[in-house]
Amino acid sequence: MAEIVIKGVAKHFGTFAALHSVDLTIADQEFMVLLGASGCGKTTLLRIIAGLETPSQGEVWIGGRRVDHLPPRERGIAMVFQNYAVFPHLTVFENIAFGLRMAKLPQAEVERRVKRTAELMHIEELLKRYSGELSGGQRQRVAVARALAIEPDVILMDEPLSNLDALLRLEMRAELKGVLAESKTTTIYVTHDQVEAMSLADRISVMNGGYIVQADRPTEVYRNPAARFVGSFIGNPPMNFLPARPEGQGRWKVAGLALDGPMAEAAEFAIRPEDLHPAQEGLSAEVRVIESLGPHTLITAQVAGQPFRAILESDRKIRPGETLTLAPIPDRIRWFDPETQKAIA
Repeated sequence: MAEIVIKGVAKHFGTFAALHSVDLTIADQEFMVLLGASGCGKTTLLRIIAGLETPSQGEVWIGGRRVDHLPPRERGIAMVFQNYAVFPHLTVFENIAFGLRMAKLPQAEVERRVKRTAELMHIEELLKRYSGELSGGQRQRVAVARALAIEPDVILMDEPLSNLDALLRLEMRAELKGVLAESKTTTIYVTHDQVEAMSLADRISVMNGGYIVQADRPTEVYRNPAARFVGSFIGNPPMNFLPARPEGQGRWKVAGLALDGPMAEAAEFAIRPEDLHPAQEGLSAEVRVIESLGPHTLITAQVAGQPFRAILESDRKIRPGETLTLAPIPDRIRWFDPETQKAIA
């Protein structure tokens, strides 16, 4: 069992607080993605779990054992870095075998594990080559194989695909998901790329300013953001937001459109661009920019003086300067508290 429990972990660098009392539980064999913009604290949290940083306060538990006082080699973890860290003077075989030789395993066991992980990563034909003879994607496969070969309880990945081109990243995403599920390893994966997060994760922890804002399944994070930040960060394009005026008894006016909403004193309306459709009644949107997305068209418009985006079917002819009436799908509307920025149930 390799459940990971983070209890009240904080990290200060001088007067700067990189993490604020973070609590997070990651189930055995779960694929957890830490997602956020640069500087949000995701890599600091990963390094604390790895033992490369010491928490200013709090506890880290792996498999029911407290490890925040232990060096990295005693935590049962392996790590894959952004820059691959493949040794250029060693063959692919010896790169994968490196951790096994450090553990002084018998040669027969070394060969068995190298062969198994090389087959998992589809690099068995590369075992005699040196890293200078490999492509970026092949070097990344070697780095993952080396981490898996030691059969760790936990594998930590810090933006491992960010140096690959778009097509190779797509291929490696699918491969990683399958390999790590087969290896039955608990995985924590750091990225700023929401597409990676949505496609790989069992759960996503969205981070901002040293806090975990929401930790949930990808579909739940996308459809039901717990905070305004999550709605504005997840999605490309992100959610639209408009001020709402209370009309009493859970009725609200949003840019002139009357809507049912929460029983609250103040609220902000939010809707995703794909959850709008042309209608007789709705929000009056003055089209500014039109972008073709193949089967769909992305419209950038102005609604009540605010930027507003909609994704519509491409068969509709739309011109800049035209005014559209866009109706939100009622059960896709979300509401946020303007003061706390948190979702209103």
